[in-house]
Amino acid sequence: MTTTHLVAPDDRRVRSGLGRALDVINIIATRAPETLGVSTIARELGLPKAVAYRILKELAADEFLDFDEDTKRYRLGAGALAVGLAALRALDVPEIARRYLVRLVRRTGETATLSVRQGSIRVYIDQVLSPHEVRMSVSLGTSHPLHSGSSSKAILAALPAVELDEYLAQPLERVTPSTITDPAVLRDELAHIRRQGYAVSIGERQNGAGSVAAAIRYGTGQVFGSISLCGPQDRFTRQVCADHGALVAAAAADISAELGYHPPAGRAEG
Repeated sequence: MTTTHLVAPDDRRVRSGLGRALDVINIIATRAPETLGVSTIARELGLPKAVAYRILKELAADEFLDFDEDTKRYRLGAGALAVGLAALRALDVPEIARRYLVRLVRRTGETATLSVRQGSIRVYIDQVLSPHEVRMSVSLGTSHPLHSGSSSKAILAALPAVELDEYLAQPLERVTPSTITDPAVLRDELAHIRRQGYAVSIGERQNGAGSVAAAIRYGTGQVFGSISLCGPQDRFTRQVCADHGALVAAAAADISAELGYHPPAGRAEG
């Protein structure tokens, strides 16, 4: 009885200490690239300043955090990068996403797709087909510009401003008569996508097709690609697009969360 009484509190202290260290790492990671000082970390985590200081010193000594002598603030260090890269290598995005594609098809009866961004294009890498006799299907491995179709526009809307400006500076190919090729009009469309959380396309990439899509992000915030629901245009009414769009946006957010992404508070995701 005496031995059990002594070991259990020690185990609790070890777990508590590890939990506090993880809390410190997480708050620095979620606030990056902002750097944080001891007082801020202690206050926001509800820790005694001495405890926060000790944790930070230990993490910095192990190079998990970097300490700036001039500002007296901390940021993630080489050790955190090594762990993050190892975790990223272990992630199989198509495997994670496929569960959500299957669920989307079950909920909606329409074909669900997964695309990956590759520079100024995107490529279809997976799909789960609709059970309908009349349905949409895509050719895996085919590439498409980032301004035509909902899967493309969802990615484009999620890119940093600098990358977006670079893309819009080039001529925009008219894939179908409905493709948006005016940069100013496209900018307005992308702003709308960011506000509502998903993109809609009616015949912009393929005549007679309708689709909705939302972007997927890595934990770093970098855009991986997008998922979509697509089908014959006559089945994608305004209300259906709104309903399917909400489902796709939620699925994309869940996939991104599994990849470690947490959007900043108040930020609309495209």
